Amino acid sequence: MLSTNDRELLLAIARESIARALAGERKGRASARPAIVQADLTGPLGAPSGAFVTIRIGRDLRGCIGYIASDLPLARVVEDVAAKAATEDPRFPPMSQSEFAKATVEISVLSPLEKVGDVAEIRVGEDGLVIELAGHRGLLLPQVATEYGWDRDTFLAHTSRKAGLPADAWKDPDARIYRFRAEILEEESL
Repeated sequence: MLSTNDRELLLAIARESIARALAGERKGRASARPAIVQADLTGPLGAPSGAFVTIRIGRDLRGCIGYIASDLPLARVVEDVAAKAATEDPRFPPMSQSEFAKATVEISVLSPLEKVGDVAEIRVGEDGLVIELAGHRGLLLPQVATEYGWDRDTFLAHTSRKAGLPADAWKDPDARIYRFRAEILEEESL
């Protein structure tokens, strides 16, 4: 669990990274990065972790990019994927400054993946899913199933589709299914 200070700092890092990306600034300029400079990279923000940054305008998705796992410190992962969520999500054009002014940022800090032996182990609303089959991989965060009111089979089907596979691909004996938890940080909840 992240402290309130860690949560606030990660959200500030995400916002600053997006602002720099939209202004066309290069990564690495310490003077333009006060939140990342303040981060204690010996604590939880310095531990290697996967994370996703989701950007919304109102209730509409505007970008979401992340890493399932990383060797980088959590603070650096958030800095990287926040900029990419705003400018490199292939589903959307790069975000504009006016959109950013209306946007909210959500960060999902991922636990390590755990292989699922029986789909009955999956806890909808608590677990995120990764499905891998035939060189394809799809991931859905735990909050997605809750947001859409999905049951376990529907969640598995949509994760399969996210991988570019048929909806029932999760039933294939060669499919590998993993679950993970996510600690979710939301701007409006602080």
